[in-house]
Amino acid sequence: MFYPNSIYLNRSASIAKLTTEKFDLLIIGGGITGAGIALDAATRGLKTALIEKKDFAYGTSSRSTKLIHGGLRYLKQLEFGLVKEVGSERAVVHKLAPHLVIPEKMLLPLYEKRGLGSTLTSIGLKLYDWLAGVKPEDQRKMLSRKQTLKQEPLLDPTDIKGGAIYAEYRTDDARLTIEIVKAAYQHSVAVANYFEAVDFIYEDEKISGVHAIDHITGKFVDVQATAIVNAAGPWVDGLREKDHSKKGKHLHLTKGVHVVVPRKKLPVAQSVYFDVGDGRMIFAIPRGRITYIGTTDTNYAGNLDEVMVEKEDAAYLLQAVNQTFRTINLTLTDIESGWAGLRPLIHEEGKGASELSRKDEIFESPSGLISIAGGKLTGYRKMAERVVDLVTKKYFHTRKLKPVATDSIFLASSNFKNYDEVKKYIQEVGEQLKPYFLENEATYLVSNFGKQTEQIISYLTLFEGEDHTFRLRKAELKFCLENEMVIKPEDFFIRRTGMLYFDFPQLAKATAIWIETKNDINHQAGVDDELQELKQWMDRAAHF
Repeated sequence: MFYPNSIYLNRSASIAKLTTEKFDLLIIGGGITGAGIALDAATRGLKTALIEKKDFAYGTSSRSTKLIHGGLRYLKQLEFGLVKEVGSERAVVHKLAPHLVIPEKMLLPLYEKRGLGSTLTSIGLKLYDWLAGVKPEDQRKMLSRKQTLKQEPLLDPTDIKGGAIYAEYRTDDARLTIEIVKAAYQHSVAVANYFEAVDFIYEDEKISGVHAIDHITGKFVDVQATAIVNAAGPWVDGLREKDHSKKGKHLHLTKGVHVVVPRKKLPVAQSVYFDVGDGRMIFAIPRGRITYIGTTDTNYAGNLDEVMVEKEDAAYLLQAVNQTFRTINLTLTDIESGWAGLRPLIHEEGKGASELSRKDEIFESPSGLISIAGGKLTGYRKMAERVVDLVTKKYFHTRKLKPVATDSIFLASSNFKNYDEVKKYIQEVGEQLKPYFLENEATYLVSNFGKQTEQIISYLTLFEGEDHTFRLRKAELKFCLENEMVIKPEDFFIRRTGMLYFDFPQLAKATAIWIETKNDINHQAGVDDELQELKQWMDRAAHF
């Protein structure tokens, strides 16, 4: 199924619907899980709404390792069902957005003094390929010591005994989320960011809506719905407390940290997934001009809105890199930026952070509130399917609804058949950008926006100036302001483009485009205050 037109997220129209209409289903939480539920429900025929108290993908869904992966590490926990589900799902997500979910071969070094041996690794990867349904050409390839060091010369040769190459997919988690939100909107879902559910409404002790505040206007409104799903990620238990139903199982939050260094400081030849000797595995992933490193897995009990990379977290990652790669000596001063996210896992008594299951779980309260937590970015579609199945069984079993269709809805207006078509399109875009001396931006634009890139290029003629890169950023910002419900600078510079993480040096100079572009399209109010908020994000990301 392909929808060729650009999707205009109209917040005002959505607010009007939220405040005047009753919905079959209201979803609280605009991360990947909530977005997936909204798209699934709407395409089956339910009148659906989605609200988010911050921006879409504000929490966990913009702070992951940014991989659509098959869950190799979960084989250690014997979670075969989870590996099978997310492994097969990543192929589906790649089909829906091959420009955004990109094949990435991962090198797994094997060591003399730590980790699994070659035999166990070979068996494990073969099982992984089988469970995940990996195509024959992408299945694991075992390497000798010599082949491994040739594949990645930076590895310390004194401890290497071999290696393996296996298949993963790289993505931008926040962009994937916003494209799902846009697809849901096109299927008539009322969506609003900066729109917070502050309390619940009840009729005969059953939940029937929410009291909400529109943080942009400051107005309080009521939203009515037959069914309400709590998909608020780390904030799930907070909403369960408002419903007085936080009993029995509860969340166990763990923090995952990533740091970004210039590629020249860690010039790995490809993505590497390496053992650090304390039971954890860490990724080093090259991405354009940078390499990012992660992740940690530690218990977290702090402020959910101010999760930061602490110096000890960063030092742990850098030490692991320095021990693994023979000529690398990273220090805290090499870090450009970083991010920290929370995993909303289900608590299991006696288990540490790394031992907790990554399976999703659904809670039903006596009032009817349905909450979902746990799960993986890769498995968002199946999580959504399970939630909507429950909602339809509980509330709409007499209604004839359509079958699940989310495995055939292309994202970002991009019906690429495969990644080869994406690469061909990147070349075409590069030719279009040559007159603007911007052909090197083609990969970035297509990877983020797919065929919506054409609309961004069409805006270039609207902006003049000698700095062609900033001219393009203005065109990109105009597109996001008009099509992707960007409200604040952080929405654009963090979650629509990833500039805070992946191009921090440019961000320090690029904030001026926010003022200039908003002035050009008559969005001028509160610009100085908005940029102050962005400055706080920048300080948190690069405080080392």
